[in-house]
Amino acid sequence: MKKGSLLLLCGVISATAMSQTTEDAKRSIYYERYATAKEQLQNIVKTDPANAEGWYLLSKAYIMSKDAAPLKQLLAQSPAAVKEEPFYQVAYGSYLLSAGNKDSARYYFDEALDKKGQKNPDLLAAVANAHIATKAGDASYAVQLLDKAIERDKKDAALYTLLGDAHRKLGNGSEAYKVYSAGLDKNEKYAAGLYRMGKIFVSQKNPEMYLKYFNQALAADSNYAPVLYDLYYHYYFTEPQKAMQYFKQFVAKSDPDKDNDVLYTDLLYLNKEYQAAISNAQQLLGKNNGDSMPRLYKLMAYSYIGMKDTSSAMTNMNLFFAKEADSNEVAKDYELMADLYAAAAKPDSAAAYYVKTAEMVKEPKDKFPYYKKLSDLYKDLKDYRNQAKYLGLYYTDNAKATNIDLFNWGIANYKAEDYVQADTVFGTYIQKYPDQAFGYYWRARINSSMDSTMEKGAAIPWYKQLITMIENDPTNKTNKKWLIESYGYLAAYETNQIKDYKSATENLKKILAIDPENKDAQQYIAILEKKLSADNNNSPTGSNK
Repeated sequence: MKKGSLLLLCGVISATAMSQTTEDAKRSIYYERYATAKEQLQNIVKTDPANAEGWYLLSKAYIMSKDAAPLKQLLAQSPAAVKEEPFYQVAYGSYLLSAGNKDSARYYFDEALDKKGQKNPDLLAAVANAHIATKAGDASYAVQLLDKAIERDKKDAALYTLLGDAHRKLGNGSEAYKVYSAGLDKNEKYAAGLYRMGKIFVSQKNPEMYLKYFNQALAADSNYAPVLYDLYYHYYFTEPQKAMQYFKQFVAKSDPDKDNDVLYTDLLYLNKEYQAAISNAQQLLGKNNGDSMPRLYKLMAYSYIGMKDTSSAMTNMNLFFAKEADSNEVAKDYELMADLYAAAAKPDSAAAYYVKTAEMVKEPKDKFPYYKKLSDLYKDLKDYRNQAKYLGLYYTDNAKATNIDLFNWGIANYKAEDYVQADTVFGTYIQKYPDQAFGYYWRARINSSMDSTMEKGAAIPWYKQLITMIENDPTNKTNKKWLIESYGYLAAYETNQIKDYKSATENLKKILAIDPENKDAQQYIAILEKKLSADNNNSPTGSNK
């Protein structure tokens, strides 16, 4: 009797231990500690290869971690006897569905559910989960299965949460909200349900609501790592110190992951712990092949910028570009290099990188700031042709461009001696701003440059229009200057081209009316009056121009 009792007790203890281990694995999956779950479940199926649920949970852990490839080899190690068990068939069907073999997966799922599985909410939920978790899964079918499961077990909050996930996969947020709410009515402290409620509002970009549910989930279960990650991610962009607090909790309550070391280094940078960020990055590069983690060079570059060490920043950015795949480079990377070269007084190199930045930016409106930077750089280089090119790109189709930008575009073309384009730009200026004198003045200047001998009189119409606009306000400093120039140009044209000395004298006298001390006007008036007097004396009629 004692021996039999002892053997019976050992069997009970062994079964209890195995049951607890399976429950531990379920908890690990619930907390998204998939690496831990995989280790636990591999031990289970190794010790008890006939444990069909263990095989199913193993497949679930791999699929939920988006790492289903090893399942083919793992499931092949199972004994023949377990392969007829419904949970094993769900495990194999889940693997097939993850591989995109829908028809084969459906066969195994149907086999599992035909064996009284329709009455087992756990089996129904297992098949539904495979359809929700895999890309090839049918979320509508998952809804049907979960509706049946809930009919069998109306009190399990996890079933409602899974049903809400199915509706979310279908893009039906309002139905998901209703189902999650129904689950929370069954268990208001179910952290996964509260977390999923928050995720609905993340997709709606409603931080007030998602933070409400995330904080409720954390209050319900402080070990629920997924919500800690989302809280870290939310504060990452606004409150780096708070993000660091949540991130440390997340790391403590989730499986080790080398990516977490990189994320922690990012947070050190965001919290302006630049030297610590650099040291951490260097340690990670030392532990791992540096070529496999090129973004750390970029992170160090930004940290060096924070420390105002632009030379070291440039060195690390060059390492980043040397080691990172082109497909992983973004416009901001080129912009950073451009800024570094600009700070190092290497405008040619800076310009080359701003050009690459603009080329990488997809949205036309996002290119405008780089066109502006390029125009400023080329202005400093006195490369007016390129300045004009990028001012033109900046102005064209830019809703935020102003009359000043249009004006500067015209001036850059003028300085580049592209007079035809400059005239066109100021023609546009006059059309858009007909009450402003700038357009008329610069069309006069540009046409005088194109017609340097005054042979065509191309500038005359524009000087005359300018005079009409500003002659009533000669006390204005700019107006005075432009009027003197305009009257002087008209006088020169009348003297040299059409020999109308009388009109020329009148225009020069208009200069003296606003600038009595103007020596040039005085001198030319005297010359012209002598010329007129001489011509009158020599004329048979006694009159001349």
